[in-house]
Amino acid sequence: MQKIIHATIITATLLLASCGAKTDSTGNTLADKKTKLEALKKQQDATDAEISKLQQDIDKLDTAAAKTEVAKLVAVTAVQPANFSHYVNLQGKVTSDDIYYATPRNGVGGQVKNVYVKQGDYVKKGQLLLKLDDAVYLKSIKQLETQLAFAQDIYQRRKNLWEQQIGTEIEVKSAENNVHQLEDQIATTKEQWSQTNVYSEVAGVADQVNIRAGELFTGVIPGTQILQISIVNNNSLKIQVQVPETYIGNVHKGSSMIVSLPDVGQTYTVTIFNTGNTIDPNSRSFYVEAKLPTGAPVKPNQVAQVKILDYSAAQAITIPLNVLQTDEIGKFVLVSEMENGRTVARKKPVVVGELYGENVEIKSGLKSGDLIITKGYESVYDGQLITDK
Repeated sequence: MQKIIHATIITATLLLASCGAKTDSTGNTLADKKTKLEALKKQQDATDAEISKLQQDIDKLDTAAAKTEVAKLVAVTAVQPANFSHYVNLQGKVTSDDIYYATPRNGVGGQVKNVYVKQGDYVKKGQLLLKLDDAVYLKSIKQLETQLAFAQDIYQRRKNLWEQQIGTEIEVKSAENNVHQLEDQIATTKEQWSQTNVYSEVAGVADQVNIRAGELFTGVIPGTQILQISIVNNNSLKIQVQVPETYIGNVHKGSSMIVSLPDVGQTYTVTIFNTGNTIDPNSRSFYVEAKLPTGAPVKPNQVAQVKILDYSAAQAITIPLNVLQTDEIGKFVLVSEMENGRTVARKKPVVVGELYGENVEIKSGLKSGDLIITKGYESVYDGQLITDK
């Protein structure tokens, strides 16, 4: 048994020795090859490092060999001077210089006997609108006229007798005075009677007729603010606007106004002819007025959209508002410029003026012909290579 174990150990030793001593055709063992491989790897690492350093040095010294920068695609627009206008956008209403609100001339009014006009009728100046109850005045006039006839007869008799040297001069004068007094009373009563006729003081259209026969006419419906009769002359219409007091220095007589009437699809350019001299303490505004063209198809109290010109500049530099940017220094825009044969983006500090709509006025910082970047500016930085193609 011991001999068998001993033989096995000897066999294993011989096998291990034969493996470690295996060689190739050149006589190099496996261990020799591994050693040589490690040496070559170290040599390669050193060579790669040297190549990298040399490449960096070459890039610094030889710009022609540097990598080409990719240009950012943008859109540019040339700045062109143009007239710039700023408007105040407000709401106004149509009114008339020639509106007549019918009222009783006696200040009291009375019961209506007849109405001679209806809403929408064209009315001439001096036309009878309605008739108030006049029975009392007619009765008084009839009584006074009877008294006058009697007084005139007495006077004539006294006068005839005095011419025959009968009676006294005082009796004649007293009879004559009675005649004159009655004539004055009749004239006064007839004037009061005439006030039962209500006439139009203007020519125009009956805008409101809120009265019927049998009702009490006082000018307004009792207990309300509703007018009973109003006549409007549509040939004398104007637009009235309340303007905030902050614009008092810019809005004045002669200022241009654009009036848009969406209900009738009309737009007019008019001129302010009148401005208020006081500020409304509640709204902190003042009124302005401009006349509308004769025959304009509008009605009083109609709402209008109004734009009042409060600033204008000839040949101003303007840019789209969306391209204006802000940094820690102030406002700027990005422009396209040529530098050393390359097109790059550059920041241009600007001073802004008025803003209206989508455009803003540039007071300084840009000149005619400058190419502002209008698209792609969001991701462009100062000095970046750009292209618009």
